Amino acid sequence: MLQTFGIFRLVFLLSSAIAFTAHAESVEPSTAQHDTQAWLKKIQSSAQKLNYSGTFVYQQGNQVRTSRITHILNGKNEVEKLEILDGKPREYIRNNEEIVCYVPESKSIRIEKRVTKDVFPAILGANPTELAEHYNLKMGETGRVAGFDCQAIILEPKDKLRYGYKLWSEKSTGLLLKAQTLNEKNSVVEQIAFTQLVIGHIDASRVKTSFKNTQGWRVENAVMSEANLSGWSVKAMPAGFKKVREMKRLITDTPANATAENAPPTQREVSQIVYSDGLAAISVFIEPASQSRTEGSMQQGAMNIVGKRHGEYWLTVVGEVPAAAIKQVANSIEVKAQP
Repeated sequence: MLQTFGIFRLVFLLSSAIAFTAHAESVEPSTAQHDTQAWLKKIQSSAQKLNYSGTFVYQQGNQVRTSRITHILNGKNEVEKLEILDGKPREYIRNNEEIVCYVPESKSIRIEKRVTKDVFPAILGANPTELAEHYNLKMGETGRVAGFDCQAIILEPKDKLRYGYKLWSEKSTGLLLKAQTLNEKNSVVEQIAFTQLVIGHIDASRVKTSFKNTQGWRVENAVMSEANLSGWSVKAMPAGFKKVREMKRLITDTPANATAENAPPTQREVSQIVYSDGLAAISVFIEPASQSRTEGSMQQGAMNIVGKRHGEYWLTVVGEVPAAAIKQVANSIEVKAQP
């Protein structure tokens, strides 16, 4: 399921609180805060407005994946191609909010709408001033990433229910070139960084699919619709996380070793509630309970996952937050009794 909702969900940013003292000369944000917020705003806009193409490495725990992203802004239209370079080939081509996924080994094309807007390097989803209550922020050192001069920005969590982050922004454009997710010991649990990058003119042909002959491939339209899931609630969501989306969608399960000619895929309806603090996201997936599932938890880099039964339902809670936060959320989910 995680692959369906994006394997490169990363994270980021925001502002430190102003210190108040009895003899403070001003309550205005410090120059450092203004500078940092300006950098964060550049990170937010540059990933959407610049043309760029580069190879990046994503390290999640002991797994390392290499991908290539190409982004073009054509008028008001964003076109983006994400190529998975390790393991089985995959291509994701996004035209504004529509994503087309090419899966050559099963000769299938999956079409769906974008759920979140957090694919590297476009990881910032909120105004920098909105996160100051939950993150302390400061400028870090200068350095180089993929041959570009960068400014580092550090985000320190104010509680133990979220991670810290360190970001490297390209000095002239603001484009995010590297991001680290840090645990309570300030150790890196997840990292993503460009190793090669071109910023500027990009040929439009580079955002077209590499699979020229897709005649006969199976086309799957992901059915997704907005939903009212107000009957479900989380009583102990970490501070600052707000509900940002509710939806229902059909998930296609393709049997292992399936081909286009045999073992047709099965579908199941899954409800999803997305919460975010503007930096990290937590999703609650809801579906009918299955007797074949075993309750438990697991961690993949910065991503923590809990699966458990709740009456007649099976819940999967996924988030880019520490394990304690995911367990707190999973144990506090409630649903109103049906009339």
